[in-house]
Amino acid sequence: MSFLSATPARVKPSPTIAVTTKARELKAAGKDVIGLGAGEPDFDTPDNIKAAAKAAIDRGETKYTAVDGLPELKKAICAKFKADNGLDYKPSQVSVGTGGKQILYNALVATMNPGDEVLIPAPYWVSYPDMVLLAGGEPVIVTAGMETGFKLTPEALEAAITPKTKWFIFNSPSNPTGAGYTHDELKALTDVLMRHPHVWVMSDDMYEKLTYGDFQFCTPAQVEPGLYDRTLTCNGVSKAYAMTGWRIGYAAGPEALIKAMGKIQSQSTSNPCSIAQWAALEALTGPQDFIPANNATFQRRRDMVVEMLNAADGITCPVPEGAFYVYPSIAGCIGKTTPAGVKITDDEAFATALLEEKGVAVVFGAAFGLSPNFRVSYATSDENLKAACTRIQEFCATLT
Repeated sequence: MSFLSATPARVKPSPTIAVTTKARELKAAGKDVIGLGAGEPDFDTPDNIKAAAKAAIDRGETKYTAVDGLPELKKAICAKFKADNGLDYKPSQVSVGTGGKQILYNALVATMNPGDEVLIPAPYWVSYPDMVLLAGGEPVIVTAGMETGFKLTPEALEAAITPKTKWFIFNSPSNPTGAGYTHDELKALTDVLMRHPHVWVMSDDMYEKLTYGDFQFCTPAQVEPGLYDRTLTCNGVSKAYAMTGWRIGYAAGPEALIKAMGKIQSQSTSNPCSIAQWAALEALTGPQDFIPANNATFQRRRDMVVEMLNAADGITCPVPEGAFYVYPSIAGCIGKTTPAGVKITDDEAFATALLEEKGVAVVFGAAFGLSPNFRVSYATSDENLKAACTRIQEFCATLT
């Protein structure tokens, strides 16, 4: 009899972390590897945020805080939601966790019963289905392919809803595709949800501030106020503020749900790091001018990567509206063979051969629920991106 429970067998390790780890191992072994798997900005945390953390240490802010967040931070989060999204929340409607992942997980554990279904558009962030499984629910994958710009149609959403549906997880701009929903596209989805009052909405807005061109971000409860009482609006400081390692995520929603999430957190991790919370307060209330500057860099990188990948034989790469990912199709490479004799049977075979033969680490599309694609993170230097895309072009040109 195994000592382990059945729970670990229900989930998979994170493929994105696995790719990043593999790239680091190869680099440490002396291999020339360019990693395009990491989902974090390559910018440093801004100096004012680091200074706020140091000041918090010097003030002795090193004790336990309230389980689900400092009152000062919750107040700042309420102000952020009002200013950015036109959403009115009280501090009692806000939960702060150890990263956005814990916020989502707490909400699922607090609400899922056996047999409950959660609708997840694919491509999806790799953790969504496994968190649903860990919480005892059933992930229901709804395809949103390249033909619709990687965006879920209202018809597909309507067809997927059943009496067992408890949550709809919504992510815009998306990880892994960078696809962002316009106001009208989101309104078409919220119109469907308004016809199904038993379905709650979990909106993962982590890439809210990372958008390009004329795209205007919007979130479900903002577009359809009628969903306010059954929406959990989730966000964090990881991406826009280059604070991935600080581990602060937050959400706002109905008080009963927030209270239940706090109860779960009180018996698992307790409060997020006190120092990181004071840093997050400065992130939300301090200068924001570095965000458009960073976005200009990301947009330049995006345009270069899209152009270079579209120039590669067998690859088609759409232009994303936000985040720092592209999700190209390798449909034109399937069935071909690499110079080392590897048959490209699927996107995992493509990614493995690309790493082994050209030293470029990407994440294969099956990890995100939609093939044949791969994800590139362009949150790295222009030099690395140009070199990596050149290697991808060379790799594709040698396929026969």
